[in-house]
Amino acid sequence: MREKPRAQGTTLSRRALLMAAPAILLAPRAGRAQGGDPAWPPVFEAGRSQFTVVRPRATMPQLRLQDLHGKDVVLTARPGRITLVNFWATWCAACRLDLPVLASLAGSRPDRLDVVAICTDTKDLRKIRAFLGGLAVQNLACYVDAYGTTAEASASVFTLVGMPVTYLVGASNHVEGYITGAPDWLSPAGARLLQFYREQA
Repeated sequence: MREKPRAQGTTLSRRALLMAAPAILLAPRAGRAQGGDPAWPPVFEAGRSQFTVVRPRATMPQLRLQDLHGKDVVLTARPGRITLVNFWATWCAACRLDLPVLASLAGSRPDRLDVVAICTDTKDLRKIRAFLGGLAVQNLACYVDAYGTTAEASASVFTLVGMPVTYLVGASNHVEGYITGAPDWLSPAGARLLQFYREQA
């Protein structure tokens, strides 16, 4: 993700975001990939959840956030790279499993992939740092929605359909789909999904 200085006038209006709200396509259609459909992503599952494609594809908005030291940042997707935008909460048991896997993924592919984890339930930096301190998440870029930007975006582009939920933003900066729960991004299935969207650039 690209961090930029605090920007003026970069937050999209709620109306603009709602106009870009994706219509969700049901995940079972992804099963067509097993038959070799090159236009549809391979199946990627986590327990009872699987990667769900969304259409129409919305462009990832700029997100005005704070890092864990209280510094203002504006995050945007970097063209040509896959971006995983993860939403989590300190009360979420599955997040304790999900965040370390995402951190390992971020550390294993720093030149091809960006992973951003956004805390949704609190703005208390001490509480967030304490929560993360017990997890192996050294390679993970974690942020706080101090200004309500992602809360606004979650009404349309990043709908919080579960917790945790991870959205995949493709190399062309479009939100392609999401998966809830704690999927194994380091598995062969996870690698196939990421490679599929890497090749869509």
